[in-house]
Amino acid sequence: MAEQESSKSLHSNQNREQSSKLENISDVGGKNKTKIYCQRCPSLVLSPRQATLVQKEFFLPNMYQKNECTPIEGVTLVDFWHVSDMLTFDNVGFSKTVDNIKYLMCADCEVGPIGWHSVHDKKSYYVAVDRVKHG
Repeated sequence: MAEQESSKSLHSNQNREQSSKLENISDVGGKNKTKIYCQRCPSLVLSPRQATLVQKEFFLPNMYQKNECTPIEGVTLVDFWHVSDMLTFDNVGFSKTVDNIKYLMCADCEVGPIGWHSVHDKKSYYVAVDRVKHG
């Protein structure tokens, strides 16, 4: 019983920390407050107030894979910046289509995936909050 309470408390603290982090990077309307950059290089991905914070569960492959890693290793993320027009991006590249998904990457250093786009939805591009720098 004490273990369950400890687990609930830990989960509650993680939720509060994540909520605080999201408040620091998004305004009242859910738009990005600051510029969004590549984690690896100084490349600008999105200018301020160009994306809306959304919660959508999606599995993204790890940014760094071991060679010949099968199955592909990755993580399910929830917090994303949503952009409805690909021309909104300052600097982003797209992978080849894999299972109807194009992965987003930094156009300068090609690190990624930093997000994703379904070829079936021409108005939705998602950048993972945890795969970019804010500032």
